Amino acid sequence: MEFSHKPVLLKETVEILQINPEGIYVDGTAGGAGHSAEIAKRLTTGKLIALDVDPDAVQTAREKLKGLPAAVLQCNFRDIGKALDELGVDKVDGVLFDIGVSSWQLDNTERGFSYHGDAYLDMRMSKQGVTAADLVNNLSVEKLTEIFREYGEERYAFQIARAIDKVRRNEKIETTKRLAEIVGSAMPAAARRDGHPARKVFQALRIAVNGELDNLSVGIENAFSRLKAGGVLAVITFHSLEDRIVKQKFAEFCKGCICPSDFPVCICNRTPTGKLVNKKPIQPSRQEIMENMRSRSAKLRAVMKIV
Repeated sequence: MEFSHKPVLLKETVEILQINPEGIYVDGTAGGAGHSAEIAKRLTTGKLIALDVDPDAVQTAREKLKGLPAAVLQCNFRDIGKALDELGVDKVDGVLFDIGVSSWQLDNTERGFSYHGDAYLDMRMSKQGVTAADLVNNLSVEKLTEIFREYGEERYAFQIARAIDKVRRNEKIETTKRLAEIVGSAMPAAARRDGHPARKVFQALRIAVNGELDNLSVGIENAFSRLKAGGVLAVITFHSLEDRIVKQKFAEFCKGCICPSDFPVCICNRTPTGKLVNKKPIQPSRQEIMENMRSRSAKLRAVMKIV
């Protein structure tokens, strides 16, 4: 199956990055190279650096970006600094992160991200390290409950974790279909009618397997530090946990004095290092949502480095 991913908020993202044809840009989550290609097409003497932790995405990006001013590296976006150092690049004009799982990863049953179909319970974007099956079969009920509750905001986290523990005492839980069955059986009938019952659990496991929230927090810090003055960091998120991190990190960059309010004068000498490009997140149009339902929860935020 070809790695394809319909880029979300494409026009809005390209506009918010304010592409300089001579600039250097980083797409930290290349995926199907949709955003990458649009950025690279607008460059003359500039360069695009496309990163992705998924080897399938890297191969696709290299093919789609042939003939364009672009370099593609297999790298987690949190390690953007190492990638730039490897290429001898100090500062860049813009960075894009399109967070979360791609349509291709969801639709490719073999990767084990989806509760539709049946496959090994994998969920590793990098194809390396601990799998979702490892977590499901080895973590304590308490730890599974914590993951389902914090990363999936699952109301029935404890009941689901307890049901998993009961089953794994007699058999290994190794497939997406089997896990989905267990999750559904642990929830009341009313809850099972509210979308697919396994949706939040699968999201939570995917986030845990790939360290997504920690990667996002670290990646934002590292990307912002490598921007030139006037450079823009744009981030597209797809659920509240991600968006909250982006919003908080951007607010930190834009914050000035942190002295207590009762101090007569500022002694911290802290000044803002960034300013918001858009105060409210940009969301897909009704037309885009009709054409791509997976875009419906997307939010685009951007911050500009000012020093």
